[in-house]
Amino acid sequence: MRGISAETLNRLRDYYTPGTRVVLVEMNDPYTKLMPGDKGTVTSVDDIGTIHVKWDRGSSLGVVYGEDSCHRIEE
Repeated sequence: MRGISAETLNRLRDYYTPGTRVVLVEMNDPYTKLMPGDKGTVTSVDDIGTIHVKWDRGSSLGVVYGEDSCHRIEE
């Protein structure tokens, strides 16, 4: 199990609140059809720091803290 500090988890939850729009930078999953540049809407951040996203492509794959990367966007 990945260790994440309470401080980091709180920062993630404050930054990626539900409804926040994000763009995928990188996903370390060879089986996903998501591509860098895909956009989606954050639904939650879980207790291990995974940012759960409802992607515009229809996927709901989470962005894993420390493995994958996304950033907030303003639309």
